[in-house]
Formats: sequence, C-alpha cells, structure tokens
Amino acid sequence: MANISQIEDALHSIKQNNGVMDAVMVSRSGMHIAGDVPSGVHTETFVAMSAILLGAAETSTSELRDKLKLVTINLEHSTIFINTISSRGILVLRSKTEVTRDEIVDIINTHASKIEASL
Repeated sequence: MANISQIEDALHSIKQNNGVMDAVMVSRSGMHIAGDVPSGVHTETFVAMSAILLGAAETSTSELRDKLKLVTINLEHSTIFINTISSRGILVLRSKTEVTRDEIVDIINTHASKIEASL
C-alpha cells in the first residue's frame, strides 16, 4: 500500500524548487495518487492523459531498443515533464519555461527513490 503522506512530502519538496509549478503522482493506469494538478484543470482528465501520453511514447519508441527517459511537452508558458518512477507510478511536473531539462532531471533524481519506496 502506498504511503501517500510520504509521497505528498516529496512532492511538496519538489515544488519548493525554483520554477516548478506543479507536481503530481499518477498511477500507470491514469489514476491520481498524490499531489496537485495545475489550477483550473480537471484532475481526472489531466492525470489520465498524462499516463496515456507516457504510454504512447513508450509504444512508439519500443522498437528503437533504447529506454525512454522523459516525455517533455513544451507549451507557450510552461513545460510539462512526464517521468516513470516505477512500474506503479509516474511523476508529472510542470515548470516555467526557463527551467531546463537538466534541472528537472536533477530534481526528479533527487526525489525518485523516496517516492518509489513510498509507492
């Protein structure tokens, strides 16, 4: 059973990083686990579509014999990053556009093991 309190703590720590706007954990099946979706969006739609996007990227790249690391969606005013944490969950982050991919990867790597242990 997932320790939601520990996951929420990790997501709160992630959001303390400069430029990170939202952090949410999603099950591989597209259900909300913990965290906040962007203000004004429908939670169920956002988390389900995030899981579907990751799944579509995995399927479309499966024959490349290379491991998918991160799905990035560049928007006009923000960037969404979707990353597999474990077979049970994915992490979806939204950041300001000036935050680099490498900065997000560092943030994810800092917190991934704690989140994975809590899933």
